[in-house]
Amino acid sequence: MAMTMSDVDRFEAFRHRLEAVAYRLLGSASEAEDAVQETFLRWQAADVDRIEVPEAWLTKVLTNLCLNQLTSARARRETYVGQWLPEPLLAGDPMLGPADTAEQRESVSYAVLTLLERLSPHERAVYVLREAFDYPHREIAELLDITEAASQQIFHRAKKHVTDGKARTVTDEAAVRRIVDEFLAAATSGRTEPLVRLLTEDTIAVGDGGGKVPARAKAFEGALAVAKFMRGLFKPSESKRRIVGGAPEIHVSTANGGDPALVVVVDGRVVGVMCLEITAGGIAAFRSQVNPDKLERATHRWASSDHGDPALSVL
Repeated sequence: MAMTMSDVDRFEAFRHRLEAVAYRLLGSASEAEDAVQETFLRWQAADVDRIEVPEAWLTKVLTNLCLNQLTSARARRETYVGQWLPEPLLAGDPMLGPADTAEQRESVSYAVLTLLERLSPHERAVYVLREAFDYPHREIAELLDITEAASQQIFHRAKKHVTDGKARTVTDEAAVRRIVDEFLAAATSGRTEPLVRLLTEDTIAVGDGGGKVPARAKAFEGALAVAKFMRGLFKPSESKRRIVGGAPEIHVSTANGGDPALVVVVDGRVVGVMCLEITAGGIAAFRSQVNPDKLERATHRWASSDHGDPALSVL
């Protein structure tokens, strides 16, 4: 049976929600788009008039596609060049999904997406469906073909893993902006001491270059090591300009549901997104995405947004 425009419209009504689910499950916007497109092809091939609850049917198809993808992704990431980090989404991206509650916003934070990589595919699916989209365990059980009791047990286990690994971050926007400004001033001062004072003792700095942009394979750990790295990173040099293809501008922005982020732009192209994890004790983590394959969506989003003047033009 040929698909009608009404059938297409029924699918499109759920597209953004499906993309938001897939992004949280996969940590990749491009892979999320592919999973949603494959879900559409399954919808196109189905007898949609016999599908009583389209959202449940589509979510089940999508989730199973993502589970298969997560299983194969684990093998691929074992051979990934350097550290693997999620693909960042800039403020206002519809793929970020619901942000009505603190749990929903936190479920898409860069730190939590990184922690979700430690979960099994089923743990990740249950956590995302319950925490971010508030699906009852009865529906999750039906989506994943497990029992309701199993869904509850998996969720509690997954949430404990995430909670145990997650730092308590500062949420006051004015305080966060002040710390970011202090960091930029310290990073460009050429001195290590001001930076050390802004960091937690166990702070880390990790970058994902995907083998296409220079990025250290092992994370920097500890306040002094990270401070020295940041001092060098923000020191202007011609070699850095050659690597990024021009004179970069650094903008203070947000990513992944409100994370403070430094967006590095060259001629309108996003060449880096550094997400900061700020706690009451200082900056606990810097996670930088510089793999160009994972910045294409950020560049498109940047081009369509009002981002104001850069905070720095120094590299």
